[in-house]
Amino acid sequence: MSENIDTSGQASGQAGASWADSTEQRILDEALRLAPSAGWNAGLVSRALAAAGLSEAEGQLLLPEGPRDLAALLSRRHDAAAMERLRALDLATLKIRQRIREGVIARLDAAQENGDVLRPLAVFLAFPPNLPLAGRLTWETADAIWRWAGDMATDENHYSKRAILSGILVSTLAVDMASGRTSALSHLDARIDNVMAFEQWKAGLKPMDLATEMVEGLAKMRYGAR
Repeated sequence: MSENIDTSGQASGQAGASWADSTEQRILDEALRLAPSAGWNAGLVSRALAAAGLSEAEGQLLLPEGPRDLAALLSRRHDAAAMERLRALDLATLKIRQRIREGVIARLDAAQENGDVLRPLAVFLAFPPNLPLAGRLTWETADAIWRWAGDMATDENHYSKRAILSGILVSTLAVDMASGRTSALSHLDARIDNVMAFEQWKAGLKPMDLATEMVEGLAKMRYGAR
């Protein structure tokens, strides 16, 4: 005897999630259009909601953290774009050094697609209350790149590798914004040498090194090179 399974609730949930995802992306698109002049702040969220034809109540439902949620949406959009580019590469032909290099470059390219909003976003993320978010999003990016590169570490190396790559990502993006791609690639290659000398380098890694690198990188993006 077959059972009749009611899937209407599941279908409704999927439809709701689909609507939320697509609507969040629509708000983000409006925010990206407005951010160069409006900055990255609560006012940006209100203006983006209005431009998308949504109420403040709907915005609170979709983006309870306001500009923080928008920052997370953009970072994850850039991560997805970078992974799409990387999937076109033949991983088997690349040594680990080349994999990390290609991963960082793909992420730089994805970020530069919205280059006109990177500075206002950096200003927002550089405020002390937002530094934990900046760290979490950069860690997500580093994790995605290492996973694509084939890293299977489950010991402390899993965390150390991501901490090191997080610092590389932020500092290389800062150089890319301040001095251009040629300088950024030179900086990246020098830092990747640190990853390749991983065992020696991690011995000198202090708990505050990643936080310091994050703040310094964001400050360079906010104020420009000194």
